[in-house]
Amino acid sequence: MGNVTSNVAAKLAFFPPDPPTYKVCGEENGKLVMPGVTADKNMDVNLIDTKGGNKIVATFWRHPFARFTLLYSHANAADIGQMHELFYELRAHLRVNIMSYDYSGYGASSGKPTELNTYYDIEAVYNCLQKEYGVKQEDLILYGQSVGSGPTLHLAARLPKLRGVVLHSAILSGIRVLYPVKMTFWFDIFKNIDKIRRVTSPVLVLHGTNDETVDWSHGKRLWELSKEKYEPLWVKGGGHCNLESYPEYIQHLNQFINAMEMNSIRRSKQLTPNPSITEPKHDKCLRFKKRVAALKKGCCIVPKNRSS
Repeated sequence: MGNVTSNVAAKLAFFPPDPPTYKVCGEENGKLVMPGVTADKNMDVNLIDTKGGNKIVATFWRHPFARFTLLYSHANAADIGQMHELFYELRAHLRVNIMSYDYSGYGASSGKPTELNTYYDIEAVYNCLQKEYGVKQEDLILYGQSVGSGPTLHLAARLPKLRGVVLHSAILSGIRVLYPVKMTFWFDIFKNIDKIRRVTSPVLVLHGTNDETVDWSHGKRLWELSKEKYEPLWVKGGGHCNLESYPEYIQHLNQFINAMEMNSIRRSKQLTPNPSITEPKHDKCLRFKKRVAALKKGCCIVPKNRSS
């Protein structure tokens, strides 16, 4: 039964770039680096062991005045080597640390991509954030794009003190991407429609109204089922792979981060009688640079030359 589910997952969801778009090298002092990423980018490379027996690559992009840490689970046909520009800009505009990672079988991560392995992967990355970087649930925001919404909601449903969740072009489930079924089958994968009901933290949903791969109805239904809803962003005319190119994308994300910070401040006031708080000045929202063509192609669940 488990093998059947894994096979369905592989056919529906997983198309890692071949060959990978980056390499990981070790320096004489034992530090891991990615060739081409200079030290001034302030990015750590980690090789993490998972419960599934794989070693996955995770990169931590540090902001000196970070308010929160964003744990980013990417879409299916990309690896983190293609996403450096995006992470660099998100870090700058949102003033957050970013932990990104490649699923088993993606990029320089070992193993095979399966639904279960993505769950092991994100659990291992979360453990790394806790142990190596001291990140608490209260200071963590999970971000899942497309297929990445699967591991994101898997973890979010298990973390009651999580600061927030962002679902970007998310899916209700694997089968529902292909067919508008009304019930959940045992062999379905990434059953987000069930897991979203167990998430207790604020949920922001981002979805394009012209998404040709994952219908807009997926995002709307996930938002409706969220216990603690944050104002969604329905990008008029937006597709599955281009939401970052719309100015309202970064504006709305920034508003969400600010709202999560205010929630944190209110909670601190409840716990501390007379806290001393200096509110930070927020940068102006800017239009993102155009994404590289490889990233636009890489975020789709099913590449254009695939029929299913």
